[in-house]
Amino acid sequence: MQVNITSKCNLFCKHCHINAGLNRHEEMSLETMKHVIRLLPNFKILDITGGAPEMNNNYRWLIDNAINSGVHVMTRSNLVIMNESGYQDLPEFLAERGVEIVCSLPFYSENDCDRQRGSGTFKIIISMLKKLNALGYGLSEKLPLDLVYNPGGAFLPPNQSSLEREYKARLKSEHNIEFTNLFAITNNPIGRFREFLDRSGNYDKYMKRLFDSFNPEALPGMMCRFQISVGCDGRLYDCDFNQPLGLAIDEPDNISKVNNISQLTPRKIKFADHCYACVAGNGSSCGGTTA
Repeated sequence: MQVNITSKCNLFCKHCHINAGLNRHEEMSLETMKHVIRLLPNFKILDITGGAPEMNNNYRWLIDNAINSGVHVMTRSNLVIMNESGYQDLPEFLAERGVEIVCSLPFYSENDCDRQRGSGTFKIIISMLKKLNALGYGLSEKLPLDLVYNPGGAFLPPNQSSLEREYKARLKSEHNIEFTNLFAITNNPIGRFREFLDRSGNYDKYMKRLFDSFNPEALPGMMCRFQISVGCDGRLYDCDFNQPLGLAIDEPDNISKVNNISQLTPRKIKFADHCYACVAGNGSSCGGTTA
C-alpha cells in the first residue's frame, strides 16, 4: 500500500507530478490513517510519500503504528526537509525503527541536481546522506538507503544497473557516501513536468517517444498490478500517478469503505496516455525499472 499523506513540500521540484509545494495544504487526517492501519495486515509493505510526507503532523504516529502492524515500512524523502527545524531528529527516529528511506537525488552533480530541485539543495542532500551513513543507512541490510534518479528533461532514463554503478562510484569517490539501490524513474507527463513540456513545446515529442518506446516486457511489472494507492482524503487509486488526474477506483472509492481486501481484487485498472511512461524503455515504477 502506498499512501500520499500530504501535498505540502518545502521544495518546488521541476519534475513533480502532483505540483507539491509550500502553497499546498492537503493533508491526510489521523482518521484516514487509522483506516490505513486497520487494513495494513493485508499488505507486506507500507510506502509513505508526499509532497514531503514528514510535513504531516501525524507522520511519526503512522510509522510507529505501521511497524506495530508487522509490515515493512518505507518512506520517501527529499532529505532537505531533515535539515530544517523540527525535523532534524528524523534520521535517528527512522533508524531506530528500521524504516527504509527512499530519497530523491536527480543526479550526482551539483549543477544538475540544483537545476531540478532548487539552488543549494545538492549540498544539503549530500550532508544528510553522510549523516544517514553514519547511522548505518546504506551499510546494513537492516537499514536500506535507496536513491531515486529522474531525467532532467524530456528523455528516458538510461539503464538502471549501469547508472547505479556510476552513482555509487561517483558518490563514493567524491563524498565517501554509500547507498543500497538506485531507482531510475521515468518522468510522468503530468503535473509540473507536463507544464514544462507544454511551455517548451515538447509534449507531443515526448509522448511520441513514450509510444515508440513501448516495451511489452514491462507490462507484468506495472505497479498498478500489485499495489493500491491512497490519497490524502482516503480516495483509492491504482497508482500515485493517477491521483493528480482524479482517476480514482470506482468502487470502493475510499479506504473508509473497505471492509475486506477482496473488495479491491480483482479490479479493473484505469489507464490513460500517461501510463505509457511506465511501459516505455526499461519500464518504470516507484521502485525503478520493471523490465
